Amino acid sequence: MVNLRSPGFLVLYAFQFLVLVQIQVSCYQYKVGDLDAWGIPTSANPQVYTYWSKYHTLKIGDSLLFLYPPSQDSVIQVTLENYNSCNLTDPILYMNNGNSLFNITAYGDFYFTSGVQGRCQKEQKLHISVPGNGSASAYSPSYGPSALPDTAPSYPTVFGSIPLPPSSSPTNRFSILLSFIIGAGIWATIM
Repeated sequence: MVNLRSPGFLVLYAFQFLVLVQIQVSCYQYKVGDLDAWGIPTSANPQVYTYWSKYHTLKIGDSLLFLYPPSQDSVIQVTLENYNSCNLTDPILYMNNGNSLFNITAYGDFYFTSGVQGRCQKEQKLHISVPGNGSASAYSPSYGPSALPDTAPSYPTVFGSIPLPPSSSPTNRFSILLSFIIGAGIWATIM
């Protein structure tokens, strides 16, 4: 019988804890528009959703957070046809609580606009695309990503810097694999 309080098992438990701490969650919640809440784009930033979507990479498991005053706005998910024509009838999804969360659970294209008449025509709309390989780009076809500059717009920092979500890199996957190999070696030594 193996003693679960032996030094070897304590080392194994510590190692397993370190591996769990090292593994990063790969799903993120993105606030649509970043510093700008969900609303009609201003003259100072008329392409806010185009810029926002160009500089974010989305995948299954991520979610979009739309923030707005619930008494003044809403978010609807619509078809491509309704997105292009700004037709608000028969939305796929209607959200109006001011703190609307859309979870990305499938590959494909998703179209959003304000549920308030006239706001879609003022470019309060967003198109995201989640391709089958798990990485995504999001963009607003009314301007097109090719018409945008290659640098992200800068926003004034009022409350300090906003941390960017870490990117999943091969280095992280390698370190997890290396941790597993080391753990297997420790386990083999103990047994």
